[in-house]
Amino acid sequence: MCNHGARSAKSSSSSNSSSSQQQQQEEKKKKKTRMLVKFKDLPQYMKDNEYILDYYRCEWPLKDVIFSVFAWHNETLNIWTHLLGFLIFVGLAVMSSKDMGALLGNFSRASVSGPSMMKMNQLNVSDALFAPDSHLKQMSESFIYANKEDGFSTIPSWPWFVFLSGAMGCLVCSSLSHLFACHSRRFNYFFWRLDYAGISLMIVCSFFAPIYYTFHCNPYSRFFYLSSISILGVLVIITLLSPSLSAPRFRTFRATLFLTMGFSGVIPAVHALVIHWDHQPVIAALGYELAMAIFYATGAGFYVSRIPERWKPGKFDIAGHSHQIFHVFVVLGALAHSAATLAVMDFRRGLPTCVY
Repeated sequence: MCNHGARSAKSSSSSNSSSSQQQQQEEKKKKKTRMLVKFKDLPQYMKDNEYILDYYRCEWPLKDVIFSVFAWHNETLNIWTHLLGFLIFVGLAVMSSKDMGALLGNFSRASVSGPSMMKMNQLNVSDALFAPDSHLKQMSESFIYANKEDGFSTIPSWPWFVFLSGAMGCLVCSSLSHLFACHSRRFNYFFWRLDYAGISLMIVCSFFAPIYYTFHCNPYSRFFYLSSISILGVLVIITLLSPSLSAPRFRTFRATLFLTMGFSGVIPAVHALVIHWDHQPVIAALGYELAMAIFYATGAGFYVSRIPERWKPGKFDIAGHSHQIFHVFVVLGALAHSAATLAVMDFRRGLPTCVY
């Protein structure tokens, strides 16, 4: 149990009477409702980062836990960084379902002017692709397909929505975990395992869109890569659902597992570079994927090293500690992957229909 009375002055004398005990219990119950406690007063199962010294919610009633989303404590920014990220991807999903063609156009231009620093007129993409009266514009309202003019590829949009769903699932699971894990031992174990499963889910879902579109005309390679990452993802989720692996001492192991899953994408990326080396949009997409890898690796570095709070314990309890920085890099990495995926979709949409 949390030592909620650690911050209040102890009574100079104690009474053995039943009335006094009852009064103490009532006062203790009131203090338990909203009191923030120090790391040293936490139960063992909640002790994760010894460099965050204060402002912990500990075994709060569920109602107070819910309303703490609007209060300041050491999990506030952990909750909101991923909650805002979730809302960003909800917006992307809504935009995609309404006008996939416009979204592809905007991101393909960004991808070209970004990593590859190429101009649009250097690409083999017709200007008619973005014309208001083009066939693509007329067909882009469809939720299932994003089309170009007759004779060109018809690409399904479902892999893109698989990625968006995985990203939204991961981010909302993370926000919920940081919000509710303080309620009880049972909630703590459940929500942190849910958080790990959400991360694994997003990694797996991230592979679907770029692999599907890049190897759209290579069904065997596409099947092999998607099957491999799906199987690996299921195994990782099963592994991380083990209660023992939720312990703080396995922090490095968990980060390594996630990074291994993420960097398994190097093989299909090299394969894509070999077969599409002369297509600038693919190079641009790989540039975004490289940015994604850097964002994720940097975030994982903060997560494992616990920098900067290990340098000045207690100085970053509310804002600026490693987990908050990790969250920001996760959102940035997911956005970089979004841009890469949309660039690949636009590239695939501009190619002739596959001939098997």
